[in-house]
Amino acid sequence: MIIKDKKSQPVVFAVSDSIGETAELVIRAAMVQFNSDKVDIRKVPYVTDNEYVEDIIEEAKNTADCVIVCTIILPEVRQHLLSLAEQNQIPIVDLMGPMMDTFSKIIEVKPHLQPGLVHRIDEDYFKKIEAIEFAVQYDDGKDPRGLSRADVVLIGVSRTSKTPLAMFLAHKRLKVANLRLVPEVAPPDELFHLPPKTIIGLTISPEKLFDIRQERLKALGLSTEATYAQLSRIMEEIEYADMIMEKIGCPKIDVSNKAVEEIATSILEIIRKGEV
Repeated sequence: MIIKDKKSQPVVFAVSDSIGETAELVIRAAMVQFNSDKVDIRKVPYVTDNEYVEDIIEEAKNTADCVIVCTIILPEVRQHLLSLAEQNQIPIVDLMGPMMDTFSKIIEVKPHLQPGLVHRIDEDYFKKIEAIEFAVQYDDGKDPRGLSRADVVLIGVSRTSKTPLAMFLAHKRLKVANLRLVPEVAPPDELFHLPPKTIIGLTISPEKLFDIRQERLKALGLSTEATYAQLSRIMEEIEYADMIMEKIGCPKIDVSNKAVEEIATSILEIIRKGEV
């Protein structure tokens, strides 16, 4: 028997093999008819393989009062999702399948079966949106699954500009995940299975990091005596991060006294040289 966590409101998974915009719009249009916004809409974009489908089903199985709304074009992935949902008695609404099947009967042209084709009118714009959403979803190691889906993975200790860099590069249409390295938490196994050329290590001088963290604590109104900003702790973190980077064998960039734009330019140069 599956024991589900109790939620304060129903959960609707908006599952798509593109950005999930259509599914979310339909969900919100339906909820207006109930004069209610008391649902937790969880967008799950870029679902293009069966493994990801199985992860979604596992999460839904442990979520009380949930439904899946999907706009998946890829037949194999859509069918896998529908089958698993039925097997696990999870309510699911397939928005695209019936429409595609109906159109196939009246239109003498085979469908392209390409996710996100509706957005190709301004492909560059939507690539940027996709990259920005990716950077947000996989910021600070929130979900290790993002590491294998990223064009670039940034690793380094706290306050080495990983998040600003990820967002900057997202505007260049690059999918960037970032991961903070701390001695007490081992990096996810996924990191060590990536090609080293897809990873960029961000290093910094201990003195510069000390100043940055001191200023950060002051801005938050916290004591500058915190372990986070002690030089001995900083040295320990940097040594650990260097060890991980050496183990991976990835390119490294020293971010000391460099602006985000300058660091991003260095990363783009590495990419252009074919190192990433």
